[in-house]
Amino acid sequence: MTDAYVSGTETAWRALGGDPGLLSRVSVVARERALPARLPVRELARACVAVCALAAAELASARTGRDVPAVRVDDGAVATAFVSERHLRVDGRAPVNFAELSRFWRTADGWVRTHANYPHHRARLLSALGLAEGTASVERVAEILAERPSREVEDEVCAAGGLAVALRTAREWAAHPQSAAVAARPLLDLLPVDAARPAPSVRRLPPLGSDPLLPAAGVRVLDLTRVIAGPVATRTLALLGADVLRVDPPGLPELPDQHTDTGFGKRSTRLDLADAPDRAAFEELLTMADVVVSGYRPGTLDRFGLAPEALAERRPGLVVAQLSAWGDTGPWAGRRGFDSLVQVATGIAVEEGSAERPGALPAQALDHGTGYLLAAAVLRALTEQLGGAGALCVRPVLARTAHWLLHDLRDAGAPRDLRDLSDTSDPHDPRALRDPSDPHDPHDPRDLPPAAAQPHDARPPAPYDPDHASRWLTGTDSPLGRLRYAKPPVTFDGGPQDWARPPGPSGTDDPVWHASAQGRAGGDR
Repeated sequence: MTDAYVSGTETAWRALGGDPGLLSRVSVVARERALPARLPVRELARACVAVCALAAAELASARTGRDVPAVRVDDGAVATAFVSERHLRVDGRAPVNFAELSRFWRTADGWVRTHANYPHHRARLLSALGLAEGTASVERVAEILAERPSREVEDEVCAAGGLAVALRTAREWAAHPQSAAVAARPLLDLLPVDAARPAPSVRRLPPLGSDPLLPAAGVRVLDLTRVIAGPVATRTLALLGADVLRVDPPGLPELPDQHTDTGFGKRSTRLDLADAPDRAAFEELLTMADVVVSGYRPGTLDRFGLAPEALAERRPGLVVAQLSAWGDTGPWAGRRGFDSLVQVATGIAVEEGSAERPGALPAQALDHGTGYLLAAAVLRALTEQLGGAGALCVRPVLARTAHWLLHDLRDAGAPRDLRDLSDTSDPHDPRALRDPSDPHDPHDPRDLPPAAAQPHDARPPAPYDPDHASRWLTGTDSPLGRLRYAKPPVTFDGGPQDWARPPGPSGTDDPVWHASAQGRAGGDR
């Protein structure tokens, strides 16, 4: 492993409270040109996947009594998975990952970036700009924003419940009070929900099989997340054997392609927590849950009794993970946020381009990276509970992952994978991959063998080419059609190579746990 790799992985593993002696179980296949950027994105991605795989291997060891399995991280698999949403094909159709109003805009004094992928966010953006849906167009929005200061747009759109962030340099972000709040928190931490409450009995999990080794088997996860980071975390827990049930509100369904990309291994239902029967169904699910993962703004779900303390009161020994863009302290704690906007606020967009021509990371690396860190934290929490820990909570923050990328990884000496960035002017997605599904792409999903059947390449690692990533892609039939998708990058000896089930339509599963999991993990505490 390179020094930069060890440094990034050591930092994340230390933040998770892991045994540093286990880091020797990790090896890496380093590939040049994987996630090329001015900032050390490859090192961040590699480290996030490495600690997730190591946490899975550690839990498998704790449950079997055997040695911790060896972990192998391949830059090619990691780079492909970090743009999984771009590689997804549904019956050959490529998804649209950014709507027309989700982009950079020139303003009177610089740049602003908006996010309007969801219909309600688009409506709020237009309302803040004084536009009716029928009169809105890219050209008209551009005309309005070109006459207004960036910070004014940011504040007014935010006040209307929309999403817009003014472009800042890293120095300007460092002077912002929200930056101070973010920098003051650790990258990750596992904290007792209520240290004064006696810990319940030691968590017991059912015996594990060995083909494949599924360290999270028997664990029930309530998935209250949206977009990318949270769903990537719960998709990873599903890969590792957890029974993951995603719960969405009926009035705010997930974007269909986004749900498909992050829905592997999961089931999906819809519940309105303001409706008495649906709330009763949710509370019944909670009585048997082992993990609750949420991805809404801090405090948004507290009125439904979903604050960590309230959850642990009703379900002692629960693992609670709460993901947010900006954190739960500081003046932006209540603001909405997405990976692309965090890049703009924190100075990443300037680092990857310039103040005159902002750029972007080669992937939504804050989302994907934080997702794997979140999954790692849940796995480490389960391991700690096998040793007697009580309810634990982790609160990963996209902006804190950005701080790690901008400062800690660079300061640790991570080498930069430089390239000419003079041609990154696309305001929608400056680093978009060429469409692999066009007529010139030979990699049709129907021609791909199953994940487990891919041959091992014993040759020296070749540089990564995102246009020829078929060895890290696979295909399957599903209720949604024929899917092409990225293989999971989280691997260890004896572990799973693919998800046990493909995604299905959103909200079509019953709000119940799998019958085979009844009375297992949490019920045996």
